Amino acid sequence: MNRLLTIVDQPDQIHRMPATDGVHALVANARHEVIALSTLSGDGGFRHGTPTRQGLRYRAVFPDSARTAHTLGRRLSMLAMNGVDVRTTPTVPMDALVIDGSIAVLPADSSANSVVVLRLPSVVTTTTELFERIWPTAVPFAAGELPMDADITGRERDMLRLLALGATDEVVATQLGISVRTVRRMVAQLMNRLGARSRFQAGVKAADRGWLLDEAS
Repeated sequence: MNRLLTIVDQPDQIHRMPATDGVHALVANARHEVIALSTLSGDGGFRHGTPTRQGLRYRAVFPDSARTAHTLGRRLSMLAMNGVDVRTTPTVPMDALVIDGSIAVLPADSSANSVVVLRLPSVVTTTTELFERIWPTAVPFAAGELPMDADITGRERDMLRLLALGATDEVVATQLGISVRTVRRMVAQLMNRLGARSRFQAGVKAADRGWLLDEAS
């Protein structure tokens, strides 16, 4: 069954149409910018499947967990390759779209499988402000940096183990037989994959995934 799209221009004007086609049509007709928050728990219009086109800026924020999940990571990578400026943050508070700074798309009644589209300035402004508070601290997602699987190589695991012991980049480079520049590039790539904002956080997230424990076993 298609999700229903409810459009609200004024409180007494409500129209319905299939949400998937309806929201995609709204995005396809965007002229300037689309911003999106996605919890990745919904579907319909919040799948952000419309590629960007020249002159249209499209920014989207997803949960960090998508970076190291096989299917979701590939989905984010495809969006980035299609021109979407993708970032991730530990927690996304809600699903939302704002189109051209004038239309907000929000979840409606989940039991009725519907979303609501509002042109009310107060709602659009509030949703935009929420997005803009999250965006600066979200970590950019670079297309093509996530491998097909979500595991790490033996060298990456050795590097994480040495860094966890407090080794400097120079010591890691010597131990692994690579350049300091390569160590720093590998660290940056792993931080991006994990959605980490510091090396310490990258170590914590790597441990949570069992990457360091795998080495110990």
